[in-house]
Amino acid sequence: MNCLEQDIKAKVEAKFSDRKITMGRTAHLTQPTEAQKKLGRGNCQYRNLCMRGCPFGGYYSSNAGGLKAAEATGNMTLRPNSIVHSIIYDEKTGKAKGVKILDAETKKEMEFYSKIVFVCASAFNSTWILMNSVSSRFPNGMGNDSDQLGRNVMDHHFQTGASGKSDDFGDKYYSGRRANGIYIPRFRNVSAATKRTDYLRGYGYQGGGSRSGWQRLIAEMGFGNAMKEQLQEPGQWTIGINAFGEMLPHPDNRITLNKEVLDMYGMPTLTMDVEIRENEIAMRKDMQASAVEMLEAAGLKDVQPFDRGYAPGLGIHEMGTARMGNDPKTSVLNKWNQVHGAANVFVTDGACMTSAACVNPSLTYMALTARAADFAVKELNKGNL
Repeated sequence: MNCLEQDIKAKVEAKFSDRKITMGRTAHLTQPTEAQKKLGRGNCQYRNLCMRGCPFGGYYSSNAGGLKAAEATGNMTLRPNSIVHSIIYDEKTGKAKGVKILDAETKKEMEFYSKIVFVCASAFNSTWILMNSVSSRFPNGMGNDSDQLGRNVMDHHFQTGASGKSDDFGDKYYSGRRANGIYIPRFRNVSAATKRTDYLRGYGYQGGGSRSGWQRLIAEMGFGNAMKEQLQEPGQWTIGINAFGEMLPHPDNRITLNKEVLDMYGMPTLTMDVEIRENEIAMRKDMQASAVEMLEAAGLKDVQPFDRGYAPGLGIHEMGTARMGNDPKTSVLNKWNQVHGAANVFVTDGACMTSAACVNPSLTYMALTARAADFAVKELNKGNL
């Protein structure tokens, strides 16, 4: 943390015993292992260019980590330009036998066969594939005996919180560009003392403190030496915290295949009918009020609440649509991420989630995938798949 964040942490935690301010966690390497070095991965260089793909492999991505590890086994075939059309179901065996794809360049249809199929195409695309995989056994989409396929869409609603300014630490600055900022874990509805009557579940905050740079003068009139001298000095310390809240699953928040509007490959598009509901709306009011409360308690000046509005999808944490469950009548997947009714098909991305929590979910998907892959190999070796 920089000096302003450390100061705010001390003051907020002294005022609120149930609230903690810590550094956000992110999937980057500070000390690569020998196994990671063999894959060509290095440590984080603090460039803050993670979203472009890290040429050092310091930030995890499939290109830097997973695919390289798979390639090293000698058992991976990577076929680019493959657009999955559907999973091929074998009526005689009651299992999937492969996938049908379209080549993005030639538009040629091809089929690939496998003993196991893992669907991990991101929440909505995975469900699109299942919905487009129809057969006499699954006329409404693979695994859709429960009519839950496409339902219970969730995201994290955000873009509400507060910001403030500080006149302190004018003689201090920072170096490097961090891969993450501060995090305030959920403190609502975690105990009897924190129980709310106006909404269920809760939220956490992401944010950070910094000094404004030369951009602060973009809209200002000025020229010459005076302006250049002003630009040489960093601006005021400011901090902002942005809440990320849990969205409850609702069966009418759903995606469906639109067979009237086709994509450039002649395949159905997705229609999305999703909205935040009373629980999220009530939570947003508290997300903003609590942000103001904490920044004011930390002694910041000009504390300003904000709510920039939210629409489902903006949080880019899509979840649900093929949820897990023990009962095939109310779920699409079992506890091992297997499709009910097609045991050799596994769905391990955000589609499988039954609830959303309020934290970044990608590492959870990776853990679920590793767990399911381990189970699938053991079941295959036993002859169960």
